[in-house]
Amino acid sequence: MSGSSHRLHDRAVLLAALVVPFLVALALVPFRTGISATNEALIMVVAVVAVAALGTRAAGALAALSAAAWFDFFLTRPYQQFAIADRDEIQTAVLLLVVGLIVSQLAVRVQRLRTVVVTDASHLSSLQGTTRLVEDGASPEAVVEYVRRELASLLGLRGCRFEYGRLLGHRPRLEHDGGLWLRSRSRIVEYADWPDGETELRIVGGGHYYGRFLLDPLPDRPLPPEEARLVAVALAAQAGAALDTAGLSHQG
Repeated sequence: MSGSSHRLHDRAVLLAALVVPFLVALALVPFRTGISATNEALIMVVAVVAVAALGTRAAGALAALSAAAWFDFFLTRPYQQFAIADRDEIQTAVLLLVVGLIVSQLAVRVQRLRTVVVTDASHLSSLQGTTRLVEDGASPEAVVEYVRRELASLLGLRGCRFEYGRLLGHRPRLEHDGGLWLRSRSRIVEYADWPDGETELRIVGGGHYYGRFLLDPLPDRPLPPEEARLVAVALAAQAGAALDTAGLSHQG
């Protein structure tokens, strides 16, 4: 997802945090005399969790505040006023706010943990795929091509190509620690975002340099998380090991 898409998504979630509790409270209006305040509050909490599950803490907190406000306005006497006459309903509204805040933050954390698990499984699958190719006796070219495709998907690239031969020029480089650096005689720069043009990921096997992947990111694409960059480095190392095992000529 590009930076502009992230911003659009965050704005949409914040809007949902305001609108969803309002719509749920409005839908409960015809039934407010037949449902207890506690049950109404529980339904509002469900609405908060639904918004928080979209993954932003700010949206979860805003949804909890919105739910408490619309619970007060629509579902407690005097109706259609931001005022509560009954002491028990005041306590229910306060509990709705507190529980909504707590549950919304827990929902965000669960969503993020689920995303981490799915991402880690995807990373492991990429590494296992390269290992299986090597174990099955695939050619080094096939391993390099597999890694090239995996890098394009893993890092969200517009393009990725492999280049055999000696190093030419000074390109930004994805290092073994996952950092992105430009190292030249005139300057040394560490990047927090993708630089313009291609970035190189060198292929080394058995201490020998064989070539490099040239990474071409999408415009306005943020730099991938460190975990993804480290997996990319590991994939490149597997490609280097495959080239070295095959005994191909290397560049000193």
